[in-house]
This record gives sequence, C-alpha cells and structure tokens, in this order.
Amino acid sequence: QVQLAESGGGLVQPGDSLRLSCAISGRTFSSGQMGWFRQAPGEERKFVAAIRRSGGYTYYTDSVKGRFTISRDGAKNTVYLQMNSLKPEDTAVYYCAAAFNGILSSIRTPSRYDYWGQGTQVTVSS
Repeated sequence: QVQLAESGGGLVQPGDSLRLSCAISGRTFSSGQMGWFRQAPGEERKFVAAIRRSGGYTYYTDSVKGRFTISRDGAKNTVYLQMNSLKPEDTAVYYCAAAFNGILSSIRTPSRYDYWGQGTQVTVSS
C-alpha cells in the first residue's frame, strides 16, 4: 500500500524559508513523477512543482520559479520542496502527489496523480 506523508509546514514570516518533505512508503520512487500542489481556502488545488524520476526534469508554476526547488533523495525515498523568500500568497495546505506509472503528459493536472498525502499547512504572515 502506497502512502505519502508530508511534513515541514508551519507559521513563518514573509521572506523566511521552509523545507517540506514527502516520505514515500510502500513503493520506491524509481519511475514516474512526483508533484507538489497547494490549496488555499476557497480555492481549487493548484500545481506548484513536479519532478520526473527519469532525467530528473523539474517543473514549476511561474509564481514560485526562482524561489522554490523540488528535489529527491533516493536513499530516503523522499521528495522535498525547498521554499525560500516566502510570501503571504504562498499560504496554503501543501500536498505531495505521486504517479509512478508512465510519464504524464499533463504533469500539472491534479487528477492525473494516483496517490496523495494528507497535506501540511504553510502560513506566511507577519
């Protein structure tokens, strides 16, 4: 049984950094892709970043380019989202997601992912 467990969220001030972790159990991230999405109150879940296992290609939504970095640690079977220069508009519940089979043509589409974590709250406020 595949499970994804996010951690690392919290309350920070604008300009601070956080690193989110997504620990994968039940399957090794040896193929496919992993993504991070976020959902603010009253809004739909939106793409933040993704990484493909093959080639390590990374993808970001425009609003986080240059500030967020997605990466993976194969030994720990964990995917990370390093978030720097956080802004109040980054406030949301952050979810990691996995699609281990094949290569998604729509890597930014939540419905294409098979597994989801429970989410971790990130609040950016002064």
